[in-house]
Amino acid sequence: MVKKIKPMRIILYLIMILISFTTLYPFLWMIAASFMPLREIVGGSMRLISPYMSLDNYLFIFGVASDFPRWFLNSMIVALIGTIANLFLNTMAGYALSRLEFPGRQQVYYALLALIMIPGQVLLVPNFLLINALGMLDSHTALVVPVMVNIGFIFLMRQFFINFPSECEEAAYIDGLGRITCFFRICMPLARTAIATQAVFVFMSFWNEFTRPMLYIRTRALFTLPFGLQSFQSRDGGQMWHQVMAAATITVLPVVILYFVFNKYFMIGIRMDGDK
Repeated sequence: MVKKIKPMRIILYLIMILISFTTLYPFLWMIAASFMPLREIVGGSMRLISPYMSLDNYLFIFGVASDFPRWFLNSMIVALIGTIANLFLNTMAGYALSRLEFPGRQQVYYALLALIMIPGQVLLVPNFLLINALGMLDSHTALVVPVMVNIGFIFLMRQFFINFPSECEEAAYIDGLGRITCFFRICMPLARTAIATQAVFVFMSFWNEFTRPMLYIRTRALFTLPFGLQSFQSRDGGQMWHQVMAAATITVLPVVILYFVFNKYFMIGIRMDGDK
């Protein structure tokens, strides 16, 4: 028996398709424009296929524009180190706040809850003065160390471990595992859904960060991709849009790949209900 499709459902699907196309088309056009010559872009055409498409823009990015590969490597190093540090420290802090009994635990929890309400913009000047006093200015250390932990993700991991079955830890203790070994061998592997969700967001925040590199980095060779892309765009009067589109496409590519790699865990972990 053929199931009858309601007219309202068809209308809903059409609206969703239209919204998806409206959202996706600029991204597709950016990718297409990265293969086009400048005259195709400034000519006002919004088509995705052109007979003049080539790899010249990418050859320029990775050939003549020698700074761009260095900026890509800088962003990758900063994002990977920052993400790994956040995953371990946020997860351990969330575990401690949810599973360990120690004096002042509730006070620490309320202090973190108060700190998360402070806008990051308020701390820009104090952070700059502190980083300058510590001698970390104009280095990648200034982009990683001040944000090695994230209070929002500490709460995410705390929420996960609150619902984490205590039987797993008790079985590990019976087998002779200590608290630290149990955390790394039992708790962290079983928390991979929440950790994967955290990894996607943390990596994106490091990869797309523009304000901190603009404030802390002065040497051109130390630029990260977002700040370097702004510098790249402003050269030649900001008219080389075909090369800018190629650079922008390379910039978003790692985030897209990361999402597809962790998509399975991401969709489960974002629920934050600790089912796994």
